[in-house]
Amino acid sequence: MQLQILDEATLTRLLDMPSAVRAVREGFAALAVGGVDVPVRTALEAPGGVTLFMPAQLRDGTALGLKVVSVRPDNRQRGLASIHAVMLLVDPETGMPAAVLDAEWLTALRTGAATGVATDALARSDASVLAVIGAGAQAFHQVEAVAAVRTIERVRIVSRTGASARRLARRLTEVGIVPLAEPVASASHAVRGADIVVTVTDSATPVLDARDVADGVHVNAVGGYRTDMSELPVELMGRAALVVVDQREAALAESGEVAAALEAGALVEGDLVELGEVVSGIRAGRVGPDQVTVFKSVGNAVQDLVVARLALERAAQD
Repeated sequence: MQLQILDEATLTRLLDMPSAVRAVREGFAALAVGGVDVPVRTALEAPGGVTLFMPAQLRDGTALGLKVVSVRPDNRQRGLASIHAVMLLVDPETGMPAAVLDAEWLTALRTGAATGVATDALARSDASVLAVIGAGAQAFHQVEAVAAVRTIERVRIVSRTGASARRLARRLTEVGIVPLAEPVASASHAVRGADIVVTVTDSATPVLDARDVADGVHVNAVGGYRTDMSELPVELMGRAALVVVDQREAALAESGEVAAALEAGALVEGDLVELGEVVSGIRAGRVGPDQVTVFKSVGNAVQDLVVARLALERAAQD
């Protein structure tokens, strides 16, 4: 058995955000029309965190795989990353393991790519100011993805201690992702006047005030992945003209924002629109400049699968 090992250094050489955005867009479109088998992930609670098992296969027979991702927030105190992950690709025809990928960086890339897909579909075309709440491992690729689909002139970043926001701002400007990135003192300072908002935290309570979100803003909430996490207030979920999720079944089972809004009567299940339905034209996206739109993501295995497949294809050509 020949098993390829694709480590982070190899993946960063093979993959880039624009191609990841394209792959994830295609993956979500396939998901919307039944072209993907993707069960709701299995979560095993462990001391200090959770380990998630995320299988998926494309029904056209081109990809089959499983990601295992562990989230341990207390790792920050250990000097370790809070997210660790590995991806296994299996040959769909023979069932033989084909490749193992270091999926920590892959997870950040594909999560960012989903935000890029949603932002491209839902944000105003003239959006240029981005607010980011949270500056952990996922945040850089969130900004990179938004900047891949919109001309971002300014990014305002807020984090719990401020130190990570300062580091992220320096990194974004040093590598030229955006011309101006600045740490700010509060979520209100970040969100007021922004055209696009990204929340990427593990907060159990809302991280912004709905009154700070102006008409016409698009919000991406990508940090929470359990019903006891909720980055957005119910008021914002109810105010949104369009609430888009990566997969309806998964959002109903795993999104704290969706659960709270349903319980409060701010949403009904029929209000939820899948991202793949929007990008494939089944459902309409933004139809007016003053609409508030929300993309609530809990993460979906199809994202990992299509980006991992792309990496394996490029490795074969390398």
